[in-house]
Amino acid sequence: MENMTFEELLHTNCFSEDTAAQRKAAELLEKYYCCEIHCTNMDESVLFAHHARGCTIAAAKISKGVVIYQNVTIGSNMKFNKAERKWENVGSPIIDEGVIISDGAKILGPVVIGRNTVIGAGAIITIDIPENSVAYGVNHYKPKDPNYDLVFNPDMPSGEEIMEIDKQRVQAFLTQSEKFPSSK
Repeated sequence: MENMTFEELLHTNCFSEDTAAQRKAAELLEKYYCCEIHCTNMDESVLFAHHARGCTIAAAKISKGVVIYQNVTIGSNMKFNKAERKWENVGSPIIDEGVIISDGAKILGPVVIGRNTVIGAGAIITIDIPENSVAYGVNHYKPKDPNYDLVFNPDMPSGEEIMEIDKQRVQAFLTQSEKFPSSK
């Protein structure tokens, strides 16, 4: 199992019937990728960008076509009511189909993230978010522009194409910096 790829470890961790194999795969995911993934019901099509580095995932359901970037936390947000001696806000998030969860986002509590929603980088979400939305900041959201895909599209530019664009941008920056040197 030590030589398994991220995808193989993820599949064993999330879908194997063998509890010992699940446990070992979970241990190796944490050791090699610094991620912890526990989901009651996760579709096999879920994609983790950057091998889920830094992710802690404890969800009730993650649906088809979801993409999760690095350093994402999906988990509980429960609290104990001392006066009534009971737990409140119990449950984990449900992520509907086609949701994209960007870098560093946190989705906490028994919430539902609607279909085709994008959770922005660094967002903290503790409320239900309607479908076809863009969620950002702390519990803010707005309708998603249907003319654009944000963060992810299956037809993304290659790493080489992005590096070439960045090389051109750096050259333009350096040229502009020469024209307008900073005062020291």
